[in-house]
Amino acid sequence: MSIKNLDSENNNRKFELPGATPHYNPDRPGQVNHIFLDLSLNIPHKSFQGTCTITLTPVRSGINQLTLDAVDLDIQSVLINNISQPFNYNREQLTIHLLQPTQEEPIKITINYQVNQPQRGIYFVGSDEYYPNKPTQVWTQGEDEDSRFWFPCFDYPGQLATSEIRVTVPNNFTAISNGELIATEIIGDKIIYHWLQKQIHPTYLMTLAVGEFSEIKDKYQDIDVTYYVEKGREEQGRISMGKTPRMIEFFSAKFGYLYAYPKYAQVCVDDFIFGGMENTSTTLLTDRCLLDERAAIDNQWTESLVAHELAHQWFGDLVVIKHWSHAWIKEGMASYSEVLWTEQEYGKDDAAYYLLKEARSYLDEDSSRYRRPIVTHIYREAIELYDRHLYEKGACVYHMIRGILGEELFDQAIHTFVNENAHKTVETIDLLRAIEQSTGYNLLYLFDQYVFRGGHPDYKVTYSWDADNTLAKLTVTQTQIKDKNNENKELFDLKIPIGFGYIDDNKAIKTLTIRLNEPQQSFYFPLENKPDFISFDVNNYFLKTVELEYPIAELKAQLKHDPDPVSRIYAATALAKKGNLEAIKSLEESLTKDPFWGVRFEAAKQLGKVKLDQAGEALIKGLNDENARVRRAVIESLQEIKTLVSYQTLKSHLEQGDASYYVEAQTARSLGSILSGTLKEKEEEVIELLNQVLTTKSGWNEVVRAGAIGGLSQLKTSDNAVDIIAKYTKLGIPQPLRLAAIRALGTVSTGQTSNKLQEIIDILEGISQETFFLTQVAITSALGQMETPKAIRILQSLADRTPDGRVRRAAEEAVKKVQKKLGSDQGLKELREELDKLKEENQELKSRLANLEAKNS
Repeated sequence: MSIKNLDSENNNRKFELPGATPHYNPDRPGQVNHIFLDLSLNIPHKSFQGTCTITLTPVRSGINQLTLDAVDLDIQSVLINNISQPFNYNREQLTIHLLQPTQEEPIKITINYQVNQPQRGIYFVGSDEYYPNKPTQVWTQGEDEDSRFWFPCFDYPGQLATSEIRVTVPNNFTAISNGELIATEIIGDKIIYHWLQKQIHPTYLMTLAVGEFSEIKDKYQDIDVTYYVEKGREEQGRISMGKTPRMIEFFSAKFGYLYAYPKYAQVCVDDFIFGGMENTSTTLLTDRCLLDERAAIDNQWTESLVAHELAHQWFGDLVVIKHWSHAWIKEGMASYSEVLWTEQEYGKDDAAYYLLKEARSYLDEDSSRYRRPIVTHIYREAIELYDRHLYEKGACVYHMIRGILGEELFDQAIHTFVNENAHKTVETIDLLRAIEQSTGYNLLYLFDQYVFRGGHPDYKVTYSWDADNTLAKLTVTQTQIKDKNNENKELFDLKIPIGFGYIDDNKAIKTLTIRLNEPQQSFYFPLENKPDFISFDVNNYFLKTVELEYPIAELKAQLKHDPDPVSRIYAATALAKKGNLEAIKSLEESLTKDPFWGVRFEAAKQLGKVKLDQAGEALIKGLNDENARVRRAVIESLQEIKTLVSYQTLKSHLEQGDASYYVEAQTARSLGSILSGTLKEKEEEVIELLNQVLTTKSGWNEVVRAGAIGGLSQLKTSDNAVDIIAKYTKLGIPQPLRLAAIRALGTVSTGQTSNKLQEIIDILEGISQETFFLTQVAITSALGQMETPKAIRILQSLADRTPDGRVRRAAEEAVKKVQKKLGSDQGLKELREELDKLKEENQELKSRLANLEAKNS
């Protein structure tokens, strides 16, 4: 099914934006055998001189023209087999007119060029008047098609070649690249590093990182494992990357193929535009992933990032995608490898919960942004594909494959896929073939539903018990069917296991499988005894949403006794919708007694949705939880219970502090969010407290101070809040805090006076002229939250001039968001304030009523 049909219901949610076209790999003139770059960097001038030599075996004789990708390079000469050749260059492609047409033997293309002040591909980072302590570094980023910005090449993933980089840098710098270091040579105040990558790989995985790094040496068997960090951050490097050797051992076994390269280096660089990049044998990481001991308490992101990029050394680097449209094969598995490593290191419950969060991330994009097939070749730029469909939904597809095949056959299928395609390019069909070849399973039906078309099933499940006939009745509705005339287009056909649980029988579960392939189906199960709880999709392998409509007794039993943490979480969600004291009591028990922190976390989140005073009392009991992530959820939920007790609890917790940076940050945000109704009078007190945090809590990645900025952003009628936030948007403010402040100006703008709104617009317009990628992303986020046509003008200007496809798309989507807000009734602002007051009064009345009901029951 085409994406156009899938998006026909809502034209504002189309993945394909104007200008999107089908993309194919170019015609192949031959096989690239080897790429040799000889570079001399002039770091102070942000430039370099280069020679790129490409050895090519022509696919046929008689070729008289070659076209290479090369953007904004200064091409000085082109030679083939040392003979100068005529060429044309339009700043995007280099066309070589061969004096002698190709024969069968290989040819050597030598291109002399230089690059000055590059905007993409290679990045020169250094200090300036605002950031005098920023380290001097040079690093590259090739994915998706940015290698062409730093050397001429056939820049698409379908061409694999060995590579070699020789680079001259000042002798106080270290240069790291792919493969093994085969030579170094000191010449005066310069040093030449010579790296050789003997295994074939695509151009986008060629890399170079230069800086004054500390090298931390580690080992896995006879493979050198090294971590490069800015000097003085060695301990953070060990904390953050020290598990790498064990990860290499785990993935070698899991993928059935020993780590394929002579070394594995991880280089932490400043101002990196991604979290990490899996260049062959040399991963680049953002230096923001470096943890101190306190940050490591509840930061799993860094460990997951290290696992993700390492898994790419098999999926992406060893087994290479043939075209960007199949990038889910590598990104989905790298994301799923985060789950696999979590299971290995922390257990099955943590892994199940990790995957649930992956699924939710995709579901949010699907519902709020767009729906698309995972595999599509229609886009403007390939980077647009790098979204939550590619990563998180891709991970869920691998998990479904594992669920259908079982553990042993899943491993067998992965081993077959990796071994048969090592050092080759693949498409999605190759994964299907490997599964069928090694297990006999044909999973095309699964791929047709989840990979080649968009969406997922939304199930509503109702249960009742017929005591006279000892029958369990289950009715399942696929609620994603909205238009009955087109119902077959979005129906899912899946076999789902149903579990009937019995508490007295050692929590035994009787499992039966049903086929769901109609809009609504009812099933009757003859059982000897009434089950205590019902699990829909035992083990929760399938990507879906589930709405449980069970009696409260079954939900309480499931929350307490179902062995699967995800099923307990579904029960907690359904219980919260009951919204009574019985539900609160059950959720409170889960918050304080469930053995798994993830369920306690979710119980806290659901208590915040009940909106009764008693829910706040229950939440406070979770503030002593030993797990910082649970405390964070409690703090976040308390902001929804807008009582004086909740406020005083939050204020006290911020004043006392917490072992976790993230809990402190969330407390600061929640203090800003709780202020409505009678608590509005606490505004000046909160501003003073948050300002105190901003002046005293500078620390790791500015997490706590960014939380204070987030709290101030919720005070949407306060001039004072705007003034404080604006101070932190200035150049010279630590970058993580500055980016948070830029985003916060957009948030705080929606309740401001016209004069203050104009002041915010002027600030954001000035910042929008900056070229740094992360700043442009923050500006786009800020402007997309605003409710003024002036934001549209700035966004459109940014979209027109940015060189980055991600920023361009985000800016265009933000324009639509602002337009949508402007199209609504402007009176909604006043209505929203009145609604807040009514909600508070309603909460108080409901709480009193619940108490009366409890006394009379």
